Amino acid sequence: MPYAKFRRRTPRLTTCFDDLAEAVRAWAKGWLPTEAAAELLISHQCWLERADFLQVAVEVRWEPFRDREIAAVDFAAAAAAVQGVLPCSDGERQVLLVAASIAGGIPVDLREAALCMDAVNAARAARAICHAAGCRVRVVAETCR
Repeated sequence: MPYAKFRRRTPRLTTCFDDLAEAVRAWAKGWLPTEAAAELLISHQCWLERADFLQVAVEVRWEPFRDREIAAVDFAAAAAAVQGVLPCSDGERQVLLVAASIAGGIPVDLREAALCMDAVNAARAARAICHAAGCRVRVVAETCR
């Protein structure tokens, strides 16, 4: 199956990654900064595939009036946990901190974020910032030579 890596199961949920992503989108819908931060986490994938992150920063619950599952991300808890509790690379940390900054106003050092991110994650962060500002733009990451 060519798309098997996108259908991994998470320990906390009995659904696949795509279902978790949709539950996060459902929770974030309607507030541009939250939508942008959620899409940054989803496109990065790393954090939403980690059981320790899900335990610290994601609450899954049923929304009875819309008959669907939502997954709320506590960006403040995520930002605090990434400062020592959750092991990760510098790039992964900065992606999460940028998402937390967009969604919850958590301060982030943009110079450090830019220096730690690769081109793909920098493009994702730029797209998220534009989305939060209400601008739908296509950001393309070019490889540096």
